[in-house]
Amino acid sequence: MPKIEIHTEIKANCKIVFDLSRSIDLHKISTEHTNEEAIAGKKSGLIEMGESVTWRAKHFGFYQNLTSEITQFDSPSYFRDEMKNGIFKSFQHDHIFENISEEKTLMTDIFEYQSPYGFLGKLADSLFLKRYMTNLLFKRNQIIKEFSESEKWKLIIKK
Repeated sequence: MPKIEIHTEIKANCKIVFDLSRSIDLHKISTEHTNEEAIAGKKSGLIEMGESVTWRAKHFGFYQNLTSEITQFDSPSYFRDEMKNGIFKSFQHDHIFENISEEKTLMTDIFEYQSPYGFLGKLADSLFLKRYMTNLLFKRNQIIKEFSESEKWKLIIKK
């Protein structure tokens, strides 16, 4: 099972980074290049424990639907989303947030997945899929960082 781990240092309060990471609205912004939209479940705002969202996005030239659910939640330090329906055989995505200082957060993503189609899926992993997923997560994290380190987060998180 491929595993992707990304560490991102962000000059912002841990709670802000945590909330932006679970924002449906910011997720849409960070995945504009895939035409991603929430079509069922939680469609906007901050996703919570036990809630799910179904995304429709274009990857590799095809529109796909994927439903994930928040299965573990410990604000503001951790949450996990897991695929319930979609193209993957399975995936789980752990989001970990650690205070480095009062205004600095280490955000860690651990994304583990199983590709469908047996041997062909494993071949796709090694040829392009793991790199594609890593780039997708990296882009998303850069948007979270950009919004967290500026006043833009106030457009997403309503206090």
